[in-house]
Amino acid sequence: MRISVIGCGYLGAVHAATLASMGHTVVGIDVDAGKVDQLARGAAPFHEPGLDELLRNGRSTGRLTFSTDDAGAQEAQVHFLCVGTPQDKTSDAADLTFLVSAIETLLPRLAAGAVVVGKSTVPVGTVEMLRGVLARRPDVMLGWNPEFLRQGTAVKDSLVPDRLVYGVDGGRGAAFHPRSGAPVGVTAALDAVYEPLLRAGIPRLVCNFATAELIKSAANAYLATKVSFINAVAGLCDASGADVAELAEAMGMDPRIGGRYLHAGLGFGGGCLPKDIRSFRIQAAHAGATALDEWMQLVDSVNQGQRERTVALAAELSGGSVAGRSITVLGASFKPDTDDIRDSPALDVADRLAAAGAHVTVTDPKAINHAWRRYPRLRFEASTERALEGAELVLLLTEWDEYRRLCPAAAGARVRRRVVLDARNALDTAAWQANGWSVRGLGTGSAAAHPPVQAPAPLLS
Repeated sequence: MRISVIGCGYLGAVHAATLASMGHTVVGIDVDAGKVDQLARGAAPFHEPGLDELLRNGRSTGRLTFSTDDAGAQEAQVHFLCVGTPQDKTSDAADLTFLVSAIETLLPRLAAGAVVVGKSTVPVGTVEMLRGVLARRPDVMLGWNPEFLRQGTAVKDSLVPDRLVYGVDGGRGAAFHPRSGAPVGVTAALDAVYEPLLRAGIPRLVCNFATAELIKSAANAYLATKVSFINAVAGLCDASGADVAELAEAMGMDPRIGGRYLHAGLGFGGGCLPKDIRSFRIQAAHAGATALDEWMQLVDSVNQGQRERTVALAAELSGGSVAGRSITVLGASFKPDTDDIRDSPALDVADRLAAAGAHVTVTDPKAINHAWRRYPRLRFEASTERALEGAELVLLLTEWDEYRRLCPAAAGARVRRRVVLDARNALDTAAWQANGWSVRGLGTGSAAAHPPVQAPAPLLS
């Protein structure tokens, strides 16, 4: 099939490359000329494992092209809307400006019988609003196909997804021929797009528009709830001497609960989870679902509280104040295996420490180039070894594998004080303690076991 993908950020670039790898002829369209040029050369403008290879393969076969000219979409049979729906600058609601602009621009380019399919995460009711925009083209079909990609594993999530969801007008009852049972309309078109995945046994759910719009936000809200719940429990564990990691392991063995997203630490960030739960809360409030509104407020509050708690612990470990202290922060991206710094808990904490008078050096394997312009109070260092030089306190805030594998003896030879706040509970505490480090985690019952090192302390080597 001939397919266009409108918007080539994290979602669109991965989706376009994946569809081309399935044998479709795909054009990715974006207003950012620099981004388009880089993608056209077979290189992603952001770090996503496996994406560069997919882009190069698509380019070499001729099945994948990128353009700033929306005229390239006019021959496509299916058009995927993958533009951003960020949090509104003046509220917690989603900003649909880019989505509406994209569909209005696409309107005159649509061939008769074309299918327009949204993949962006949107509040319920968005499709009905877009149907109004498309009213001038009754010969065009509209569907919704929410994405479930995770940054760092987006390529795998696209090639081997957990499920496919189709939102169609009239829901499941209108998606199939009443006599033959064969898929019709949008369902038939999406089945043709995803034919290799369906043949491989990937589950497919067909539902109405409202359900399709809510699925991604509801899923993210549940995941955020699990993270915030275990982080709230971590506070109780610290107060009582319990270990939240062992507690979570035991909880996760219950098949009704499971261990995924049940890891205590600094909390979540990024461009999706925080803005999605806030949008979900606004939708609940507008619909009168008071319990869900209040629940999402609590989840968001607990998550933000982990950042405040980490800053307070850094002060405690520095003898009561971070002012004048040399602090090294390991990690700038909001999670490992991405260079995305949107709503990064690590950078938020680092910036708060700098505002309190600390001399903060941040290091990260991939995100330094994105971060240094936006955080002028922070010093950035690409080399972990150089970043550790003279540190009086080390904070592990993004759990990259290379930080998990750090040699505590080698790290200890570079710092001034062997004190580490492991805000992701990612280090081998026993190994670090054996090398003379005072280790503090979040919820590991370490408050009494590892009191703060009093300042000033001698140089340890």
